[in-house]
Amino acid sequence: MSQGPLRVAVAGLGFGAEFLPIYRAHPDAECVAICQRTQAKLDEVGDAHGIAARYTDFDAMLRDDSIDAVHINTPIPAHAEQTLAALEAGKHVACTVPMATSVEDCRRIVETAERVGKVYMMMETVVYSREYLYMKDLLDRGELGRLQFVQASHMQDMEGWPDYWPGLPPMHYATHVVGPCLGMTGAEADSVSCHGSGRIADDLAAIHDAPFAVESAHITLRGSDVVARVHRSLFDTARQYRESIDVYGSKQAVEWPLIEHRPLVKHVAKRPEQEIPEEVECPDFAHLLPEPIQPFTTGGVYDLEGNTHLSFTQGGGHGGSHPHLVHAFVEAVRGHRRAFPDVRQSANWTCVGILAHESAMEGGAPKALPDFTHPA
Repeated sequence: MSQGPLRVAVAGLGFGAEFLPIYRAHPDAECVAICQRTQAKLDEVGDAHGIAARYTDFDAMLRDDSIDAVHINTPIPAHAEQTLAALEAGKHVACTVPMATSVEDCRRIVETAERVGKVYMMMETVVYSREYLYMKDLLDRGELGRLQFVQASHMQDMEGWPDYWPGLPPMHYATHVVGPCLGMTGAEADSVSCHGSGRIADDLAAIHDAPFAVESAHITLRGSDVVARVHRSLFDTARQYRESIDVYGSKQAVEWPLIEHRPLVKHVAKRPEQEIPEEVECPDFAHLLPEPIQPFTTGGVYDLEGNTHLSFTQGGGHGGSHPHLVHAFVEAVRGHRRAFPDVRQSANWTCVGILAHESAMEGGAPKALPDFTHPA
């Protein structure tokens, strides 16, 4: 790795553009290159953020020896092969979810990352959202008591999204629900059983031979008496967008709001029944970050002068998670902390969804997580 700040290249400039100013503002990192297939978009983003090194070819970018790490934000079908290529080129890798679309590709990534000795981190937003951090803080400080159950849902209408989305099995994009449940418990998945419900339109179902409108799964956890429940929908199911986790303890529980942008609901045991629930405004966890990137917890994309540049924003910060993701990745590469999720955790979270869909297609048959998804 080069001396000085971590030199990062960002590939994919839709969602990926949100991370450019964060890397540039981070005291131990800099964004030195960008990659986008469309030259016009490449130049538009590069000019807005003052980045000179621009590539329309991913493999050409990997040959740039000045780059230490690659942050991949490209379409889902490209994640596995681009990750493998970057690792083989000697780059550390941060990759948006999911890690891959097959168990075999997850295995290849784990084996390659461990062989070449490079950091791999799947950039799962929910486990760095302010809501998750608030719940985890309560749990770690003992305020929730004994953890009894976790559940999560991710419901989103993907009609009209890019051409790799139509008909996608719901659980093939499940890390936004699997990740927070497993992250909260501190355990990895041991097995999963899933059932499908309802049916999407025939033309959508035919694309992946995946008929279900909703897939819901129970996940057993290694070394834990807690079971997680998750459900996921992508098409033909009426629901406002929601990525959520609910956490139930013996003393307190916290539930994600049913309507987006409403307060969390905390339930406190041993109160009069009508006083058990209370709405709580989730605090900001910007204090966990280096001061120059703390403002990015509010979401949005900024140009060189610090002005909001909405033409490049897509996720609005995903609960303030983006600067936390960048900082965690930089710290992991620097050796100051373990990546979260690291390569095996990332494989575990991703394979839960892949195997859950297989289970649903087999009427709920339990599926064991492979050994490579457990700690070495």
